[in-house]
Amino acid sequence: MKVAIAGRANVGKSTLFNRLVGKRLAIVDDTPGVTRDRREAEARLQDLSFTVVDTAGFEGADDGTLEHRMWSQMDRAMDEADVYLFVMDARAGVTPLDETLAADVRRRGKPIVLIANKAEGRLGDLASLEAYSLGLGDPIAFSAEHGEGLSDLRDALVEAFGEVVETVQDEEESAEGRPVSVAILGRPNVGKSTLLNQIIGEERMLTGPEAGLTRDSITVEFAHGGQNYRLVDTAGLRRRARVTEALEKASTGDTIRAMKYADAAIVVLDATMPFEKQDLTILDLVAREGRALVIAFNKWDLVPTPDESIRAAREAASRLIPQAAGVRVIPVSALSGRGVDKLMQTVKDAVERWDTRISTGRLNRWLEMATQRHAPPSVGGRRIKIRYMTQAKSRPPTFIAFCSRPDALPDSYKRYLINGLREQFDMPGIPIRLLLRKGDNPYAKD
Repeated sequence: MKVAIAGRANVGKSTLFNRLVGKRLAIVDDTPGVTRDRREAEARLQDLSFTVVDTAGFEGADDGTLEHRMWSQMDRAMDEADVYLFVMDARAGVTPLDETLAADVRRRGKPIVLIANKAEGRLGDLASLEAYSLGLGDPIAFSAEHGEGLSDLRDALVEAFGEVVETVQDEEESAEGRPVSVAILGRPNVGKSTLLNQIIGEERMLTGPEAGLTRDSITVEFAHGGQNYRLVDTAGLRRRARVTEALEKASTGDTIRAMKYADAAIVVLDATMPFEKQDLTILDLVAREGRALVIAFNKWDLVPTPDESIRAAREAASRLIPQAAGVRVIPVSALSGRGVDKLMQTVKDAVERWDTRISTGRLNRWLEMATQRHAPPSVGGRRIKIRYMTQAKSRPPTFIAFCSRPDALPDSYKRYLINGLREQFDMPGIPIRLLLRKGDNPYAKD
């Protein structure tokens, strides 16, 4: 079952969403209109399991405005849902906006559970009586913040689910294995949400000329080329000094968490203003976290000299991001869809390389040739010996080299080894970690 939470702004929909999901996924703030895009998650309420959808608050708005685009996203969520949770503020009472939205919900002809939120304490039942005037059935006196009324909500959902006639269809899996999680990152207003919409082929995310539209990290399931993906659209990352409001700090924290839990990251750059300082900060953050990295050079249709610009971009990427040397730079147009298929194929290839496993035999044959070609330096009159190398793990590829004096090996030689690994074993753009350990002396006495 898919359950959509509907209501006007600031009645506690996101707090209810977090309560049903069991963790703080949606950003909550006293500011009205925090939620803009619809967000889905798996919810559990006692013995019930279902998908719950958080939506933007309903506000009257003219065509073409941000509020109207937010309502369009809410309208799509309502169309896809099986049951509605209609939330009103018991403290504020029924408002004209509540009545307008209630009339729209009634016309849709789907089961509705009416929740009178913020009805804490002994006066909660009295405060919720006014909700009867909406004509949506018996209201549940509820407190999303304190968890009061959950048993009544469970009983109402059981009744609502019973009214829905389900059609079960057998579907073949189009992809195997767990989904690949891909975070879409970048500065504000570089086209991240537009790119996600173009990838999945529908207007899933709220877009527009306004900077900072996306606040929550929104996850969308998607299949492409026989592989399941979990795409995560994120809020734009500004310089830390400019992030002052609590709401933007919450959005930034949400973005960082999405990146840390992703398998790969698509960093979107504005092709008309590429490699600004904040772009490099984001790219460095992804590389330090060890995620598979692909750069989407967006707004390519606005570049006057495409061939020259892409050559310069690829050279700049290798020079400015040495920890992910050879990272793929794909020119795309999020508006027209140009380059999107190539971008997703590049992401798939990057994740496969990020998951690379190299046998110990191949590693040590390469190590022998690499040290013969360029021997480790002498430090303090004593030459450092690298005896053995093995791969500790993948995702990202992590190698351990056993040497005589790990603390004395210069960083420049470590970079030589890492670049050699990347070139020899076909891992362009993949962050590689090399750990040094002191090798045991086989001639030492016990």
